Amino acid sequence: MILLDTHIWLRWVAPDTGPLPQKLQQTIDEASRLAVSVVSCWELAHLVRMGKVATGLPLDAWLEAALTESSVHALPLTCDIARLAAELPLVHRDPADRFIIATALWHRCPLISLDGEFRRYPELAPLLISA
Repeated sequence: MILLDTHIWLRWVAPDTGPLPQKLQQTIDEASRLAVSVVSCWELAHLVRMGKVATGLPLDAWLEAALTESSVHALPLTCDIARLAAELPLVHRDPADRFIIATALWHRCPLISLDGEFRRYPELAPLLISA
């Protein structure tokens, strides 16, 4: 299983929002299972509400299609993941990103992200896939 950061998931299912680097596109295309944290669903809803992202569909329909049509699994935010996120250093100020990092650490699965701040978490280094 490979976990996709929110912006990677968005670019993968809606390429018109910005192209993915070829290496990352190939990694995603070859993955046997893809997942996002449910926090990515919240983060995307927030971006739509703020007018920073347009989905072209009602948000619930877009999320449903982005998950089911692309066979992406939404991983729940559990108490263990929340605790792990709270224990992470505050290197990254965005709590949504700390939840996503904690999800990858908890599941011990690779995480694809282009967020440079993720590299500042040494515990994530063996799992992080970036361009």
